[in-house]
Amino acid sequence: MIGEFELEGGMVLIGLGSNLGASSGIIQKAILALSVFADGDIVSSGLWRTSPVNCPPDSDDFINAVAGFEPRRSISAQVLLAGLKQLEQEFGRCEQVQKNAPRELDLDLLVFGELQMEGVVLTLPHPRAKERRFVLAPAAQVAPELIWPGTDSSIRALLAGLVSDEVVTPLR
Repeated sequence: MIGEFELEGGMVLIGLGSNLGASSGIIQKAILALSVFADGDIVSSGLWRTSPVNCPPDSDDFINAVAGFEPRRSISAQVLLAGLKQLEQEFGRCEQVQKNAPRELDLDLLVFGELQMEGVVLTLPHPRAKERRFVLAPAAQVAPELIWPGTDSSIRALLAGLVSDEVVTPLR
């Protein structure tokens, strides 16, 4: 489902990526699996083919998307992150020996409402997301006017001002 989303409470944005296996299908199934965390509908971007960023040489392109939803009331950011890590494992992701190695599924908690925090395990909003076209382009399909926590800028404005050599192409 593609569309813009406005919430009274806090919106959660999840970045999804895959560059190992049947990536498009993995991303689509993972978006459906996120429903266990959502209080209502999930709005997702289209799928995007993106060049690998900070990955080992010869890494394949990624398929990326962003999903947005209002979380169930009982779910904290920490509980959601633990659930995302569990989903990654269910989709076949193993402990990585090499940083940013190819993976079946990568789920990043980008935004949890307006929450801002810095920790060893979880930093919100995601510390590098607003510098990545492969995150901002699909996020702009889901919530273009969402103000990125800690800034005065919408996702649309962050995307428009981004200087990057990433190759990011919508699949549909």
